[in-house]
Amino acid sequence: MKIVRFSFGSKVQYGALSGGIVRVIHGSPFESFDITGDEFLLDEIDILAPVQPSKIVAVGLNYKDHALELNMDVLDEPIIFIKPPTSLIGPNKKIIYPAMSKQVDYEAELGIVIKDKVRDVSKEEAEKYILGFTCANDVTARDLQQKDIQWTRAKSFDTFSPIGPCVETEIDPKNLSVELLLNGEVKQSSNTSNMIFDVYFLVSFISRIMTLFPGDVIMTGTPPGVGPMQVGDVVEVKIEEIGVLKNIVVSET
Repeated sequence: MKIVRFSFGSKVQYGALSGGIVRVIHGSPFESFDITGDEFLLDEIDILAPVQPSKIVAVGLNYKDHALELNMDVLDEPIIFIKPPTSLIGPNKKIIYPAMSKQVDYEAELGIVIKDKVRDVSKEEAEKYILGFTCANDVTARDLQQKDIQWTRAKSFDTFSPIGPCVETEIDPKNLSVELLLNGEVKQSSNTSNMIFDVYFLVSFISRIMTLFPGDVIMTGTPPGVGPMQVGDVVEVKIEEIGVLKNIVVSET
């Protein structure tokens, strides 16, 4: 099932997307819910970021082919960092290029959406705490990342965490193609089978550090081919069986 979050007028709702039609969900996708008979066409509604996380936990250097590209050894445990929920935007929303940076990069990633409160679970238990998966773009001010000792500033600008367009609840995350297109040209292309640490390991690992809550998002790392975006660029994250997350880059001014 593809779960979307959308607004119609002043009302924000969840819905189930199928064939260009969104059927309204009664209840919460994180608890019990029913799919009603109320329907909207996609062009009648505004699709929002599919969830409202308390935090976004991101993973660095998690693809074998990315490590090879950077001439780095494969890690023996994940590198993680936090992105604030204020950095979140949804599909077709604008990524703001901050005046503070001279190089803003795209990073296509598979996003994990947490279903239930989770703390200290095993890898074998992790699957039952996952609602589903989404497309994500870990936008990064690369020049600031290289300048600072840690990554918080470079990763945390408002609009630097596009996710969407939906949460797909019925896929195997271990073998999905991941692509990024910049103005229609493929810049990143890999497969989640190239992850160093799979999604279930990541949920377990992170849950042993911090409590995860329903709606929290884990960005699972990016494949090789990261590069800069410019004002006016259209950037698309395309993940097999999930869909396409499309955003445009605009100037802060």
